[in-house]
Amino acid sequence: MREILGIDVGGTGIKAALVDVESGTLKSDRHRVDTPRPAKPDAMTEAVKRLVGEFDYDGPVGCCFPTVVVDGHARSVSNLDEAWRNVQIDETFERATGLPFVVINDADAAGIAEMQLGAGQGLGGLVIMITIGTGLGSGMFYNGQLIPNSELGHMAGKDGEPFERYASKRARIDEELSWPEWGDRFNAFLKRVDRVCSPDHLIIGGGTSKKFELFQDCITVQTPIHVARFLNNAGIIGAAVAGADR
Repeated sequence: MREILGIDVGGTGIKAALVDVESGTLKSDRHRVDTPRPAKPDAMTEAVKRLVGEFDYDGPVGCCFPTVVVDGHARSVSNLDEAWRNVQIDETFERATGLPFVVINDADAAGIAEMQLGAGQGLGGLVIMITIGTGLGSGMFYNGQLIPNSELGHMAGKDGEPFERYASKRARIDEELSWPEWGDRFNAFLKRVDRVCSPDHLIIGGGTSKKFELFQDCITVQTPIHVARFLNNAGIIGAAVAGADR
């Protein structure tokens, strides 16, 4: 058994736990802090440092981040402050905590958890993991190999707005949508993903996936759909696995 600290940085909260990277089991309580507003680098780095301090841990940290991430570098800002653009995320967190960081895209991390240890085990061809949260994340895999930073939630939908603006969990809550109302929007997003990418399988994750029965009747795509095993912990687990792999 190998335990790695995994951190999931989200648009509304930052969560961390020790993870058994062989089974995906959380080996500690999950600690959470709110994502600072505004979500600027200094404030968020302090929040990450505070979270790391909750654990008696000295080793590599796997961290997933809600932007396009290339070699630990933020190439976009998504739901965070513009000041994050072009920041070297891993080095920023390493300086603050004194621990080595591996940083990847959040939906990619969730997909890694599900493909290696969860609902995606054994699935071949093109598999797309969709995470429903503050935005709509996507992790894309071909025969088990990650195709990083797909960011399908940013595809233009109604009136040219990105799908995540009106088909995410945040949109459902902010607009007080019923499950069928929101489900129709999410289905429109899945139909676009299906048409553009022609996946062999779809995995639905994020905290909303545990409510799948409340909107599954709205889903009309013919691609087989699998509900994520790790639900809202997939980001933490996948980040830890990525940290262990490197």
